[in-house]
Amino acid sequence: MEFFCYHRDRLDSATLRQALIEEHWSYMDGYAEQMIARGPTLADDGSPTGSVHILALPGPAAAARTFAFDEPNYQAGAYRDVMLRRWRNMLGRTMWEFPGGRTGGNRYLVLGLGPEQSAGPVLPQRQDELIAYGPLLSDDGARWLGTAALVRATGPDEARAALDADRYAEVEVHHWVFGGRPA
Repeated sequence: MEFFCYHRDRLDSATLRQALIEEHWSYMDGYAEQMIARGPTLADDGSPTGSVHILALPGPAAAARTFAFDEPNYQAGAYRDVMLRRWRNMLGRTMWEFPGGRTGGNRYLVLGLGPEQSAGPVLPQRQDELIAYGPLLSDDGARWLGTAALVRATGPDEARAALDADRYAEVEVHHWVFGGRPA
């Protein structure tokens, strides 16, 4: 099963997150084979605002909850909340397989939170700037609750256009960068 996990930082948690960076990376190393995408969201000044992890885990939602809530930054209180949802990889690839590579252009996390009655996500016609794309689903995978996309775009407005705004009650756009240990 695939899951989308978005830990949102507490205000002024950057120092704590920096102190725990090695613990965080070591924890994530244990999930390296399951990762579809990962990386921090950032404020306009470049300071972290959250951490995105999309991964395939064996078994039910309990495995995803273990991943999300055993994470060192979560355990230390660096995060204010966690969005954890089943997800489906509509592109069938990882971020490392994105043809656009790790550099060049701005990257964004785009979250479309949808009304229950909607039929679900539709892949945009232009997919060459999509790094990851898929529906946010209920724990049992039966109901569509929204869409999560990682996109390369010239700016937030272009990133927002990756989702058809008319299909969502709310669309959030966050600066995002490829994550992981520095090379």
